[in-house]
Amino acid sequence: MLIEFRVKNFRSLRDEQVLSLVASKDKSFLDTHTQATGINAAPTLLRSAVIYGANASGKSNLIKALQYMRGVVIESASVIQPGQTFAVQPFRLDSGSVGQPTEFEVTFLLDRVRFQYGFAMTSQRIISEYLLVYKAFKPQQWFARRFDAETNKDMYDFGSDLKGQKKIWESSTRPNSLFLSMAVQLNSEGLRPVFDWFANRLIIFNEQAQLNPQVSIQMLKQQSGRQKICDFLSAADISIADIDVETRKVMGQAVHFDQAIGKTEVRLEEIEEHQLRFRHITEHGEAVLDFMDESNGTRNLLFLAGPVLDILSKGLILVIDELDTSLHTLLVRELVRLFHRPEVNTGCAQLIFTTHDTSLLDALNLFRRDQIWLVEKDRDQASALVSLSEFSPRKNEALERGYLTGRYGGIPFLDHNLGLKH
Repeated sequence: MLIEFRVKNFRSLRDEQVLSLVASKDKSFLDTHTQATGINAAPTLLRSAVIYGANASGKSNLIKALQYMRGVVIESASVIQPGQTFAVQPFRLDSGSVGQPTEFEVTFLLDRVRFQYGFAMTSQRIISEYLLVYKAFKPQQWFARRFDAETNKDMYDFGSDLKGQKKIWESSTRPNSLFLSMAVQLNSEGLRPVFDWFANRLIIFNEQAQLNPQVSIQMLKQQSGRQKICDFLSAADISIADIDVETRKVMGQAVHFDQAIGKTEVRLEEIEEHQLRFRHITEHGEAVLDFMDESNGTRNLLFLAGPVLDILSKGLILVIDELDTSLHTLLVRELVRLFHRPEVNTGCAQLIFTTHDTSLLDALNLFRRDQIWLVEKDRDQASALVSLSEFSPRKNEALERGYLTGRYGGIPFLDHNLGLKH
């Protein structure tokens, strides 16, 4: 489970911002909205968190920051070429931030062990990198890396708890690659769980990483998977009794990345094409509709169903920017509640999402106060992330009204003429 994410000097996030999934001392909905961890530093974690903010406030940048960190971990040793620069974007509206590194850190819980991993980088290179492992209260420093500008070299400090060929991993790590990523590529078994957490347990959907329909389509090809998806849609009050998948081979364009030369190539080859048909049963009879006959909301929910069901069963972390896009507010509520149902969320999965849907704030028993976060820009156009808990709202307070009237921040300052001249 994700415990905490920190980022500094990334796009509009100039100062260090902290998204924490550690539950407060609030005793409400402990059995559904939280998960006990068994560790003293973070005894209870939240199963979900929602982030509000005006357009261009920076809430999407928070998602992009976590996504960018994930991408550097996964690709720096295998995709990034020697001498290649990073496309990292520091805060650009003051000269002091432009010359400073961008910093990322995540703390997460895996198999009852707490990991704290972070790095700082510029467009040219990795400046620092470290990993702390908490198998007990006192942390073990597995490694720390720091760039020495005077010698133009990376300095390493290894702890005795990191086993393996550390000197080989160190000498193989380029300035523009992470030690973690290179060590795992060179078969470090000890660091593999940290790398795999980023690669396989952190799932992010936004404008840069769209939903992949193949997950749901592959589930639909199996009887048990098809039944789970139909039950999922029925629970959302979508009257689909069954979904048929017809697969055929056609000639089409396939994109291949040649890692040896670092180029992408488009080839004409035989690919699979899937045709979906939806069977609806009502009191007036039965009807079969093609995929494009269904609404955008139904299609989006279908493609979301497969990943969500997989995430719930495996206990992964799902991060979505603008979850309410093309989904009715009641569907969003039911989706959130799935993560709050222990009998469904058997793997302790977490959901983090941004939205403009303020009606969720007053939805009955949907969120605790510590699950709600707000993003707002200051006069320097720097984004600030704050928990609603810091405003100490009353238990029965009308949160939607308070938010829309600006009591907690995170709303746009509107010119009611919208710039129009009379």
